[in-house]
Amino acid sequence: MKLVVQIPCLNEAESLPRALADLPRSIPGVDEIEVLVIDDGSTDGTAEVARAAGVRHVVRFRQTQGLARGFVAGLGAALRLGADVIVNFDADNQYRGADIPRLIAPILAGEADIVIGDRAVGSVEHFSPAKRVLQRLGSWVVRKVSATDVPDATSGFRALSREAALRMNVITEFTYTLETIIQAGKQRLALAHVPVATNPETRPSRLFSTSWNYVKRSAASIVRIYTHYEPLKTFSILGLVFFGGGVLIGLRFVYDYRFGLGQGKVQSLILGAVLLIVGVQVMLIGLIGDTIAANRRLTEEILYLQRKAEKVEPEKKDE
Repeated sequence: MKLVVQIPCLNEAESLPRALADLPRSIPGVDEIEVLVIDDGSTDGTAEVARAAGVRHVVRFRQTQGLARGFVAGLGAALRLGADVIVNFDADNQYRGADIPRLIAPILAGEADIVIGDRAVGSVEHFSPAKRVLQRLGSWVVRKVSATDVPDATSGFRALSREAALRMNVITEFTYTLETIIQAGKQRLALAHVPVATNPETRPSRLFSTSWNYVKRSAASIVRIYTHYEPLKTFSILGLVFFGGGVLIGLRFVYDYRFGLGQGKVQSLILGAVLLIVGVQVMLIGLIGDTIAANRRLTEEILYLQRKAEKVEPEKKDE
């Protein structure tokens, strides 16, 4: 059983050594532990610090690609290393390496494909009241959309089995945390969550500048991902809203016309007809989207089989 701990980094030369030192050296049930650092275009020598600390596997981007792309690159490299379990661990020391054995336990026991570290965001001391509310609200929305029970959807501290990693296809460029949970729910992967501790905040988040910016981008990501997986349901509901509005306005015109009140209300008839047409067109878009989604599922299955057949040691060079 091989565990690969991947650590995405962006200018983490100062904090990375502490994160590396915090990782466990041995775990019951795990034969081998490897560390993989993904350097997302750092300008402070993060990659060199990682190698100096003994990290054998470093994926380095020449320009910053973003957290989501870094996560995907890490999964690919970890899979080529032959990982049976992959743990995503932050370099900013937000999480504790001592929780890794607890995090991977459900996977080792064959009870889960993905395990999310639950920070109990409602009680994290360095979270502002607004951030706590937003975190809980965002997790609730993701639970409803993905049909899962993950209480801390934005937690980056998570473990994936090899099977789950092979099936992940992250398309957003903002953050992988929400999309991977929605994907897992739609693909019927087994999700679990375990309580984890957090360390005091050492610096502000680099993922977003303000809470409002985070909310906007997260909401857009959720809508986009859900539409990819449920286009027929999404556009059918939207189309029915337009269609229903057109029917109501049309019935109102018929009623007024029947009782001699329809003169001068032709605008209502035109508006109702437009809404009916738009509703039908939106529902047709849902049908087309459902066909595209079916083709995407076939493509994902092909990618899964292709990845499953690969098991090659990655070259230790910049990417």
